[in-house]
Amino acid sequence: MSRRRTPAARTAPAATPRCTVTVCRGCCCGTAKVPGVDHAAQLAMLRTDLAGTAQVRVVDCLDACEQADVIVVQPSPAGRAAGGRPVWLGLVNDPGATADIVSWVRAGGPGLSDPPEILDLYGFSPSRRIRRGVED
Repeated sequence: MSRRRTPAARTAPAATPRCTVTVCRGCCCGTAKVPGVDHAAQLAMLRTDLAGTAQVRVVDCLDACEQADVIVVQPSPAGRAAGGRPVWLGLVNDPGATADIVSWVRAGGPGLSDPPEILDLYGFSPSRRIRRGVED
């Protein structure tokens, strides 16, 4: 009895390494404690506009509540090799700032593209303890 052979399973090509955009949605970020912000629309915009370009992940709390809403843009492996480091952005409470983040990440993000100058207003440096939890 002969067996019918099926073609070997094809493996999908490895995904291109990309930036990671971490969005805080803890005790303050993404809640009514920051009034007048459509938090769901912000997250939807990031997920939709960065689909296939960056990994968007949501975390419970980045422990930088005084900066709510907080977004961290981590470089791709190529960006890190080029000297890029994670960029912490706080008070990201308007659609224009979110759009600027999307444009920057689409252009390559940290290490590969300079951010729009307006994002300098949103940058902050958290303590080492806080950074370690996200960047490692």
